[in-house]
Amino acid sequence: MRRITFRLVGAVAVLVMTPPLTFAATCESLSALHLVNVAIVRAETVAAGTFVLPEGVSTTAGDAPLVRALPAFCRVAATLTPSADSHIDIEVWLPAENWNGKFLAVGNGGWAGSISYAPAGRSLIDGVRRGYATASTDTGHKGQGDHLFAIGHSEKLIDLGYRAVHEMTVTAKAIIREFYTRAPTLSYWNGCSTGGRQGLIEAQRYPADFDGIVAGAPANNWTNMHAWDLYASVPALNNSSSLLPPAKLAVLNKAVLAACDGNDGVKDGVLNNPRACTFNTATLACRGSDSADCLTVPQLETVARMYSSATTLAGEEIYPGKERGSEIGWPTASTAKQPVEVALGSFEVAYSDPNWDWRTFNLDRDWKVATERIGPVLNATDPDLSTFKSRGGKLILYHGWNDTAIPPRNSVNYYTSVLKKMGASQQEWMRLFMAPGMNHCIGGGGPDRADWLGALEQWRESNKAPEQVVATRSNENRTKTMRPLCPYPQIAAYKGSGSTNDAANFACTSN
Repeated sequence: MRRITFRLVGAVAVLVMTPPLTFAATCESLSALHLVNVAIVRAETVAAGTFVLPEGVSTTAGDAPLVRALPAFCRVAATLTPSADSHIDIEVWLPAENWNGKFLAVGNGGWAGSISYAPAGRSLIDGVRRGYATASTDTGHKGQGDHLFAIGHSEKLIDLGYRAVHEMTVTAKAIIREFYTRAPTLSYWNGCSTGGRQGLIEAQRYPADFDGIVAGAPANNWTNMHAWDLYASVPALNNSSSLLPPAKLAVLNKAVLAACDGNDGVKDGVLNNPRACTFNTATLACRGSDSADCLTVPQLETVARMYSSATTLAGEEIYPGKERGSEIGWPTASTAKQPVEVALGSFEVAYSDPNWDWRTFNLDRDWKVATERIGPVLNATDPDLSTFKSRGGKLILYHGWNDTAIPPRNSVNYYTSVLKKMGASQQEWMRLFMAPGMNHCIGGGGPDRADWLGALEQWRESNKAPEQVVATRSNENRTKTMRPLCPYPQIAAYKGSGSTNDAANFACTSN
């Protein structure tokens, strides 16, 4: 049925005729579609509310109703082989009705290795529920924590690095065109962590693929980030007295908040601007023997490394450290037995050695090897986004100040590098939002849920730039905290009256 809507332009109501949804073929007939280096392995109609998550895909109890509430869609699975050593699995979900005319691709996490099915705001399920023709890929291998696939397989590493997402995008658009008889009017990317890196890779290498990109907490400086991970953790792992028990991390976090939480006028367990916190950790030093409420000298040295940037012997900064307020969940806790797997994997791949001894890590030497051997494939640090910008592309970056996986200043540094390359005024197409209290992509003590895709849609489609994005968080008492997230470098300042759970009582201001 043709949908008729009215749009008010000035004082005149304009009749807008949305094109009727027509189909060139049945869903099942897509199995016969012939595309270069593409094998369609599944094309089936999924009735509304009947989709069952594949075995091994987990979701939370709270997300289960979202799975049951799915509309009917056409599920297409395909395998892409752009190289002789490629085996890239993708899925494209096509709404059977109420397609919004647009395409959405969603990203991965870690070493990728799985299709993003489950609800998380960046999944196939989320996309098709919003009316998008949606696609996801495993990037050419299986297992999110598995990096061994890349050892001795340079083509598979290229698939992970940048080729799989681009090939998926090209294939998905061809399937959409075949199914609906027309191409999508707009194409968007939504990803966080590795998905953030993938979004930036697209903007840098394939700027025509997407009209708008949401890149959260991007792992874009891949080799430098993992060099920092080992710089911070290996000394502590090599000396168990330097490790920080969770209880000691809680003591440190409590002291940081006691010193700095009130700086923004609101005591809520969240640092609005962690970089303004100057708490001296030496005040926690044990005055005698070790005890539960103090830190030993080796533990204080670990804390100092966690906060600090990794730098070469020549003084070159490689990667920034974590922020004050983020201490809970640091990967140097006493439960750690080795560096985080995703970081360790980078050096095992760089050295083509699954038994590479991390205990011998040398920052200058090993960072250089990783940067030279795998950096050109995995890093997404090019600040020249002029082609993406010239096509009308919009880019939203966001990062949580309490991120315990990827230090948030990485996003600030990349954003700043773009301004340095392209000019100080880029707010008309690129904005960065820093989220106080938010951990890696989601979670943490501050509001961590925001409709980034909705903000991108309004910006790209209605030229309504996001002056702020409201984030929410609900606690166990079902009390909802709402705060505005502001375009960097602005921060949300409390106006001085009214509930601090209400975003309306905050205003975006310059530091």
